Amino acid sequence: MTIRDDEPPRSAARKETFVFSPEDGVPPQIGPFAHATRFGSLVFVTGQMPTDPATGWLVEGGPVAQARQVRRNLTAVLRQFGLTLDDVLMVRVYLTSFDDFDLVNADYETWFDGPLPSRTCVGVSGLAVGASIEIDLIAAIPEGDAS
Repeated sequence: MTIRDDEPPRSAARKETFVFSPEDGVPPQIGPFAHATRFGSLVFVTGQMPTDPATGWLVEGGPVAQARQVRRNLTAVLRQFGLTLDDVLMVRVYLTSFDDFDLVNADYETWFDGPLPSRTCVGVSGLAVGASIEIDLIAAIPEGDAS
């Protein structure tokens, strides 16, 4: 491969993976994955389930209660990087029932103080541990904070 003088140098960013604990407010893993992967200023957060980190069990109470637990879990992961939900660029929501779409959306809109991130919502036939919702996201560390 030839690199031309007018091409910018290849990014020095390297992939870093992170695993957190219930003491960090993050439920334990249920499979072979990292809770988050950082590449440069981007943080990719693994899909979070409505699992209570203290007990390891799904929370009860229906789709809104489950969505709120997912929010707490996502927030706990983001906190490890000094980030909040307002640093999120992209969200993917997985629902086992689109009957829950409007209820989850009404709660989801309260998650952000700033502009809403991009989002995809997908209906699925099942999720791990019997959850009715799972959410993953991509966040960005603001310029100057990515060291």
